[in-house]
Amino acid sequence: MSAAEEGRSLGELVASATAELSGLVHDEIALAKAEIRRDVVKAVLGSAAGIIGAFLALFAVPLFSFAVAFWIRNWWGIPLALACAIVGALYVVLAVVLFVLAKAKFGGISKPERSIRSARESAAVLAGVRPHPRPAAPGRAGTPT
Repeated sequence: MSAAEEGRSLGELVASATAELSGLVHDEIALAKAEIRRDVVKAVLGSAAGIIGAFLALFAVPLFSFAVAFWIRNWWGIPLALACAIVGALYVVLAVVLFVLAKAKFGGISKPERSIRSARESAAVLAGVRPHPRPAAPGRAGTPT
């Protein structure tokens, strides 16, 4: 059944096609937003772990290092330099664990593959649509009469 048989004008067909295309674009954008939102949560958790690790390494380490080093020196009776080295090694291990956790969280972030695939499929469908050639109206400039 053609558009003329359905009683739809060219303007109505164009409006319908425009509405369908607009709906498709809105759906694609909504899908991309949903995928990006999911990855933002992973990024926030990874950032939090990295920031906490950096905070510990920069501000808390000196205070607790001296306290633990003196405690180890008194408890084990070892030289203070060795006690400080043990404490430093413990903090390095803790920082490495936190940075590995941050890297794992950041590594879980991926590009929005479903959105990209869907957009490519939509583009392929739209690329295959060609307008029907219209016959030239007689009497127009540049056309044979």
